Amino acid sequence: MRFNKKQWSWIFYDWANSGYGIIVTTAVLPVYFKSVAQNSGVSQANATAFWGYANSFGTLIVSILAPVLGALADYPHHKKKLLTGFSFLGILMTFGLALLPPNQWQLLLAVYILSIIGYSAGNLFYDSFLTDVADNSRMDSLSSNGYAYGYLGGVLAFLLFLVLQLTSGFGMLSSYGVARWSFFLAAVWWLIFFVPLLKNVQQVYSLPENPHPITSSFKRVWETVTHLRKYKAAAWFLVAYFFYIDGVDTIFTMATSIGMDMGITTTTLMLVLLVVQLVAFPFSILYGWIANHFSARKGILLAIILYFGICLYALKLETAKDFWILAVLVGTSQGGIQALSRSYFGKLIPKDSGSEFFGFYNILGKFSAVLGPVLVGIVTQITGKSTIGAASLSVLFLVGLVIFMMLPRLTKE
Repeated sequence: MRFNKKQWSWIFYDWANSGYGIIVTTAVLPVYFKSVAQNSGVSQANATAFWGYANSFGTLIVSILAPVLGALADYPHHKKKLLTGFSFLGILMTFGLALLPPNQWQLLLAVYILSIIGYSAGNLFYDSFLTDVADNSRMDSLSSNGYAYGYLGGVLAFLLFLVLQLTSGFGMLSSYGVARWSFFLAAVWWLIFFVPLLKNVQQVYSLPENPHPITSSFKRVWETVTHLRKYKAAAWFLVAYFFYIDGVDTIFTMATSIGMDMGITTTTLMLVLLVVQLVAFPFSILYGWIANHFSARKGILLAIILYFGICLYALKLETAKDFWILAVLVGTSQGGIQALSRSYFGKLIPKDSGSEFFGFYNILGKFSAVLGPVLVGIVTQITGKSTIGAASLSVLFLVGLVIFMMLPRLTKE
């Protein structure tokens, strides 16, 4: 499916902040922070705990504010301003990570929290722009390509980092220097590829002007919460989404720990992460094709069923080969289920209040990351096997599947 300039500009925002996602939050900063903190006298356990608190706090702030920020974005010209403001917050704080001296672990953590807020809130408005750049017939394909090119952008940014890592900055950088330059790379990557959206994408749907938009936004959020029965399909979809996306996120976040339990080396785990991103690129586009030729509903159902099977496959994990197979299977559906969930939800909600509804969508996406890890932890402790803990996530996919199957088919599906 061909996209116009506006739609490609929207897609490339996913490409833009993908460098932050894979370099800062996943691959480099967790290791860099722990090293900086421990060199400053912080114990390994406390460094890990502080890192977890920082991630939780940043996510919590955005989750609490998401519906009100979304409601505010539904007024004319507010969505682009908010997207721009939070994106530049994230970009500037990522530059800040590169500039801080490697002995200020408290300040490093504070700047990272601000970068999380910028990144997460920016994604809220980016998601809600989907309804402005595409009609219902093109949402599935556009959303799928957004995720696909996001994965590809992440891979390319990560490869540039690996060049720095493997050559020690062409023989000129210490390990700390490589880490700090990687943060600079992520910030520049984000800034450059954000420019097309800034130039070419505008808010199309909005509510009438309001002289008191902030006060009105709080009132609208409360009205939506208390009158969700008017949006039954959207409300029940969010319940189903809460369960199955929890499983998706937990598999991704717990995979490294499970791999380490199996004795897989850190280098191999980094390579697995790269391969998953590469596999996710074409398969995300494939899910867009499935949605266009069948329906988004069937695409989501297929992905949930595949994830259910992936959880059961975790029971037979014994060798590195088994882990590789599991990782590739995750890559085939990870982007597809997220992309079609976003576009499916976009078709269920009123366009002029799209940002407000995507605020609730983002809340459940963030808070869903609580139940899954707890379930895996409890089952792993009881059984003594992390593979059985991973298999227990099949319950979340089963619940999500049952609820999703009860949702009505969309008009054109």
